[in-house]
Amino acid sequence: MSFFLEVLIGGLMAGVLYSLVALGFVLIFKASGVFNFAQGAMVLFAALTLVRLMEILKGTFSPFLLALAITIAVMIGLALVIERLVLRPLVNQAGISLFMATIGISYFLDGFGQSVWGSDIYKLDIGMPKRSLTLFESVFEGGVLVPGGDLVATLIAGLLVAGLAIFFQKTRIGRALRAVADDHQAAQSVGIPLNYIWIIVWTAAGLVALVAGMVWGSKLGVQFSLALVALKALPVLILGGFESILGAIVGGLIIGAGEKLSEVYLGPLVGGGIENWFAYVLALLFLLVRPEGLFGEKHIDRV
Repeated sequence: MSFFLEVLIGGLMAGVLYSLVALGFVLIFKASGVFNFAQGAMVLFAALTLVRLMEILKGTFSPFLLALAITIAVMIGLALVIERLVLRPLVNQAGISLFMATIGISYFLDGFGQSVWGSDIYKLDIGMPKRSLTLFESVFEGGVLVPGGDLVATLIAGLLVAGLAIFFQKTRIGRALRAVADDHQAAQSVGIPLNYIWIIVWTAAGLVALVAGMVWGSKLGVQFSLALVALKALPVLILGGFESILGAIVGGLIIGAGEKLSEVYLGPLVGGGIENWFAYVLALLFLLVRPEGLFGEKHIDRV
């Protein structure tokens, strides 16, 4: 039983990290109705900027805090540039135009980030605990081992999600973001400044990408494959719904726990490798029965 709990808890923690990346997609989709293909590239760009700045600032009184402050400023500047040069000219254009624009942003950030900061594998040490903790020692013999780093990452992700949920539901700007997502033209007609809203939401998505990059980078190292982690967010979004912050969390937990349990218990029966495709098959099956996701809004078009 303790081994099952270790696998389950490990899967749930991995799922929370998937949710971190998925949150960036949800933020952009809620405010523009467009799938942001560049979110994975933003995760890589933010992590690269942080880790290389920490190297440059080594020897100062606090290289991590200085590098973090500069990286936040860079991500805010990136949001301003994207809004001014890419999004503003595409106001009220078809959604596919905005989607294609995010593909262009993705490839630009991939190349630009590696041109400026390099393309090697960089070790990111932000003080995450390396040791595992033993839980429920009094209940199970030997207890349940939980990686301390994953536990801290889960706590960070939980706080971030709670903050974003409150921001969208309780604040005036959050309600404006949802209004823009529903109808750009209607939102503009009641005085909601679209450009201002887009700067806010791309800044928020950039900061979420920074947090995700820090967490994933400290686990895997900062490297090009970090952008591919974003692909795991796609089945999370399909399960949870593209517009729901809660859905991103629940979808991440289902994917994380499902792939770990299936790999451990079913993998030996079929030769292993289930973890690589489980999430995508589950998402495909889910699309057939509930295409809007668990918490997505069902749109009905009357003819």
